Amino acid sequence: MDTPAPTPAVRPRLAESDVRVILVGVMLAMFLGALDQTIVATALPTIGRELGNVQSLSWVVTAYLLTSVAVTPIYGKLSDVHGRRVMLLIAIAIFLLGSVACAVSRNILVLIAARALQGLGGGALMSLGQTIVGDIVPPAERGRYQAYFATVFITSSVGGPVLGGFFAEYLHWSFIFWINLPLGLVAWLLTNNVLRRLPRHEQPHRIDVLGALLMLAATVSLLLALTFGGTSYRWSSPQILGLLAASAAGWGLFAWRLATAGEPFIPLSVLGHPVVRNGVGSLFFAVGSLVGLSVFIPLYFEAVLGLSAAGSGTALIALMGGAVAGATLAGRIMARTAHYKRVSVVGLALAALVTLVLAIFPTSLPFAGVEIVLAIIGIGIGTVFPITVTAVQNAVPLRQLGTTTGVLNFARSLGGAILLPAFSAIFLAGVAAGSDLASVQTVVLEGGRDGTDFGSVFAGVFYAAATALAIGFIFQAAMKELPLRRALDTGDPEPA
Repeated sequence: MDTPAPTPAVRPRLAESDVRVILVGVMLAMFLGALDQTIVATALPTIGRELGNVQSLSWVVTAYLLTSVAVTPIYGKLSDVHGRRVMLLIAIAIFLLGSVACAVSRNILVLIAARALQGLGGGALMSLGQTIVGDIVPPAERGRYQAYFATVFITSSVGGPVLGGFFAEYLHWSFIFWINLPLGLVAWLLTNNVLRRLPRHEQPHRIDVLGALLMLAATVSLLLALTFGGTSYRWSSPQILGLLAASAAGWGLFAWRLATAGEPFIPLSVLGHPVVRNGVGSLFFAVGSLVGLSVFIPLYFEAVLGLSAAGSGTALIALMGGAVAGATLAGRIMARTAHYKRVSVVGLALAALVTLVLAIFPTSLPFAGVEIVLAIIGIGIGTVFPITVTAVQNAVPLRQLGTTTGVLNFARSLGGAILLPAFSAIFLAGVAAGSDLASVQTVVLEGGRDGTDFGSVFAGVFYAAATALAIGFIFQAAMKELPLRRALDTGDPEPA
């Protein structure tokens, strides 16, 4: 049973100077969490050589992914109970502790364990940052701030691999983790005192520990299956089928717990809200498509257009830069119009159609044409970030803001974790039997083609991406456009 809503009351706003300080600190914390999802990738060969173990390198990435994704909704719930400041500072502290442990690791198993610890803190930074903005900025003004956060997320996705490669080649791979200390301490100092001024609106709650554990087990089982399916094990192998069965059982038990618990881990009013439900679906498919395309587009440039590895990475800026531009544009339009959802609906529709063009003509478009196509796709997907987050936060009362934002970010992370393996399976189905993505990348980088028509292979990936974006468009179009509140009230918003 959900806790009754309190009597609505309008809260005074913080001073603009306080808002700016909070935003800088929160964005820095979010940058740290997002950066460490990608910065390790280009340094893995160096780490493997120095630590004398290349067989277990994938776990350096997987360990962080598992823990960071799984704990995201847990931090959201705890922030509704104990307050944003406490949970954000705990998350930063755990993240920094894990970073130090990573930097001093001289054994691959210790590094993997340290990465898992780092993920326990990093998984909260993006979600809590977006939640804190919901505490200090009215929904009608929130779009432009959410655009800043989308910029942080996308910039870290592009800059992470570049920075990781630089540290590994010219300094030492441990700097990948040491750099987190000064940045994390600055984030701590900027937010520690100012966050004390956040209004307290949390209410007494019972934490549904069993529900949280069931969700954690189901998520970890699913992510393990997606990580090792088609690479370490066949999709039809007993190991992968067992993990998928365990995940399905875990989600089934979690659903049972939600229906029977007196105070479920995620309130049914959140899961059943049509704005939240459609927003979660839209962000899942939009972000999942962006993550998948960001992995396959560089390989497409190398295999089909003949660019070098460095050139393909630079060419990817059109996609990611477009996403930043789309998020910024949508955030600013959102603050100026009542019909804010039109931007993201049109944006996703355009992204799906243009991706379809790329699927139909994978080898016919010139380089400049491909860059224009990627920029349009990025702009279209980028519009979804600020509009969806703001619309969902606007639809729930502040006492459920942390939980709801945690669920939204959980779906965002899960979208990339699920759609990327799906795109990989489609891609590998078009190349030689028994290949994996790493071996295909090796063939391409060595200038070979292994008798494969890569144009048709990538067409399959682009058709899948266009389909995913079309599904995201359907969810976005179905999301009701509630009027954005212009005051920081503590009561329930307008019903959907």
